[in-house]
Amino acid sequence: MNKQDYKKHLRQLQQELIHLQQWVAETGQKLVVVFEGRDAAGKGGAIKAISERLNPRIVRTVALGKPSDKERQQWYFQRYVEHLPAAGEMVLFDRSWYNRAGVEKVMGFCTDNEYQEFLRACPEFERMLIRSGMFLVKYWFSVSADVQELRFKERLNNPLKRWKFSDMDLISRRRWREYSVARNQMFAYTDTPESPWYVIDSNEDKTARLNCMAHLLSLLPYQPVPFPEVTLPDISESHRDIALPENIKRVPPKF
Repeated sequence: MNKQDYKKHLRQLQQELIHLQQWVAETGQKLVVVFEGRDAAGKGGAIKAISERLNPRIVRTVALGKPSDKERQQWYFQRYVEHLPAAGEMVLFDRSWYNRAGVEKVMGFCTDNEYQEFLRACPEFERMLIRSGMFLVKYWFSVSADVQELRFKERLNNPLKRWKFSDMDLISRRRWREYSVARNQMFAYTDTPESPWYVIDSNEDKTARLNCMAHLLSLLPYQPVPFPEVTLPDISESHRDIALPENIKRVPPKF
């Protein structure tokens, strides 16, 4: 897809997402969207495309780091529960509780008992969320080994993206097959009628973002909520701003 067509479709979908945002806020909906997939699969780009025109007070992105010592002693889902939406909010999880079914399983960061308990508990946990009135949508971004390699090389050579590459990326690359087995096991246990998985082909990043946005909009029964009519008041001369104090420092223009 060329850049012009991409921007055209992106703008249209982002306008619809604003309608979705207003519907969520005005009607007190609670929306959770989970983004999972291999490293460099395009999750972050899709989340940015969805959220960049929306109100951060309504739409939050959650990307948790490694659990603290205290969090390791908690019920596994506890650290995620505190980030779930209240009424009138959307939360986008850039990786989620499914870390246990993927990276923790493959890298040996959890025991086999903890892993098996997660597979048993996760569907019940998600049913609880849905029964409480939340919309839960789960996306898996699917990228091929060849495309992942190209994206890793770009990250290594681009100073604006170098921070995205970590030692974990190297290890996960070596364990490609183990991640595939873990993914399929995760699907077998957690792809349920109440909370299905949706797979996004993300080898072409622009179309992946657009397809994800369009699909998300198609799942939700939102209706456009009109903004109120506004007339800006006139400001009379006596109410105009006064000059800044002379001692206040100003940023010198450079551009």
